[in-house]
Amino acid sequence: MSAPVPVPVVIILSEAARPLGCRLATMIGGELHGAAARVGEADVLFASVKDHVQQLFLAGRPIVSIMASGALIRLLAPILSNKQSEPPVLAVAEDGASVVPLLGGHHGANDLARQIAVALDAHAAITTAGDLKFGVALDQPPKGHVLANPASAKGVMAELVAGASVRLNLQPSLMPPDGSLSAYGRQANVAAWLTQSRLPFDQEARVTLTVTTENKAAGELELVYHPKTLVLGMGCERHAHAQEAIALAEEALAKGGFARQSLAAVCSIDLKADETAIHAVARHFGVPARFFSAETLEAEASRLKNPSEVVFAEVGCHGVAEGAALAAVGKAGALVVEKIKSKGATAAIAEAADTIDPATIGRARGTLFVVGIGPGSDDWRSPEVSRMVATSTDLVGYSLYLDLLGPLAADKIRHDFDLGKEEARVVRAMELAGEGKTVSLVCSGDAGIYAMATLVFELFEKGGISNAASRIEVQVSPGISALQAAAARIGAPLGHDFCTISLSDLLTPWEHIQRRVKAAGEGDFVIAFYNPVSMKRRTQLAYARDELLKYRPASTPVILATNLGREGETVRTVPLGELNVDDVDMLTVVVVGSSESRTVRTGDGKTWVYTPRGYSGKADTGMKGVEA
Repeated sequence: MSAPVPVPVVIILSEAARPLGCRLATMIGGELHGAAARVGEADVLFASVKDHVQQLFLAGRPIVSIMASGALIRLLAPILSNKQSEPPVLAVAEDGASVVPLLGGHHGANDLARQIAVALDAHAAITTAGDLKFGVALDQPPKGHVLANPASAKGVMAELVAGASVRLNLQPSLMPPDGSLSAYGRQANVAAWLTQSRLPFDQEARVTLTVTTENKAAGELELVYHPKTLVLGMGCERHAHAQEAIALAEEALAKGGFARQSLAAVCSIDLKADETAIHAVARHFGVPARFFSAETLEAEASRLKNPSEVVFAEVGCHGVAEGAALAAVGKAGALVVEKIKSKGATAAIAEAADTIDPATIGRARGTLFVVGIGPGSDDWRSPEVSRMVATSTDLVGYSLYLDLLGPLAADKIRHDFDLGKEEARVVRAMELAGEGKTVSLVCSGDAGIYAMATLVFELFEKGGISNAASRIEVQVSPGISALQAAAARIGAPLGHDFCTISLSDLLTPWEHIQRRVKAAGEGDFVIAFYNPVSMKRRTQLAYARDELLKYRPASTPVILATNLGREGETVRTVPLGELNVDDVDMLTVVVVGSSESRTVRTGDGKTWVYTPRGYSGKADTGMKGVEA
């Protein structure tokens, strides 16, 4: 999987800035971050403005801050170093009248400032000399182009600003039919962004702008741009070696004399969507991997240079490497490196007539994020989970859990399910990912503790999903579980050995649950009971109470925690001997202390529960050498 594009952040420092902040976040597909002391609600709340802004900047996140530009400059000044790697940083006036790109002007800040200014009918205060004079930033080519030698851009721009002219050098395959620059602007061509600028062109000039897919060393006062018009098609045996595939891909580029920067994507048949070697090649070149059906590849059979009946018999098309490359570049494209082979892989390269947006060809492998959102409050949701949800196209989950995401779920396609539809919920999430989408399967607490992660892997093993869904990428991200939340609210009852037991007999035979309760009682574990009761099931918790009373005192503290981290939260303790099943509902987690658990009252009158890390009489020696 290619590296995700950093999600922009809109920062607000007051409630008054919220309407503008929300509008900007929606406009640029970003998150709203607010100062916790002054903002009631945001995707992320932070305590220190300085620390938060600096962390975002160092993480490479584009920043749009509704604050004075001077204040933002002072916050970032201590950590400024390399202008080539800095993300866009913009300051927006609170009244929305001015947009100032402060940093990363040639890394997207100027374009973002223009975009915001148009939407707000504001003034974009762009001061970059090249942008102002020529209407183009030579060190920031448009999407689909890569500047091979960015370090030379400053010197070239200085020459041009001083009055020099520029020569445009195009490789033959990129030239317009009549060879003229005027015709070029009318062609849907890869250098139109240059020819339509205000640059002073003169084909005798010393300053040169070269646009080529060829692997070329830049000369003095020359900038070399590589348009992303090439696609590497690959096939391979199952479990082919990644290094072998990478070496073959490099050989194909060298055979054509092509620059790796001109690769737009690595493509293959959808049967290889989960093939490690294909994704290793894509990561090696920093491009996406895209996949086509056998039917789509077979439609290219007449254009193949090396059709194979053996391949057709095996996968349903006459060529994978050449077919995938040709399918990606379209009818106007052509094969430029015929299929080459290694022991376990094949590779071919095709060139398109214009730059390629990988999102428009084939489909992605598809990614399923299985995320635990904790009890539901923003403060208890991990940054990783928030990032995964933010980058997802679709959200699948129980309706309450999706609602708890608040603004983070905005503009996402929701797939709501009722309780009791767990398998249908997971199948839907996996099938959506099988279509090439990025999906978050949303669970409360931790996704791997009595939640959906287990069912995902069970479906991989037993089947019941499509072939495409069986080839998706899965990432599981942890969340704060109910037992952790309950323990934190009441003190430290999990300070010594503990276990969890679900009292629901919907999926586990009751006799197994009884055996586990007895064993936990005999082992003197602190026990967290999940699913303690339901509307129809009221006897299991009573059984557990009575069984545990055989092994620990009636005074043993029991924590009853309901709606943790959400409105209506209650956390209280009762003695085990007085535990009343009617005081427990489906949203309550029950934590029963061990024989060593005890309560302590602090000076403010609050009662806490904790379990010592050593047993009675062993505390002094037991703590020696124990990691904190």
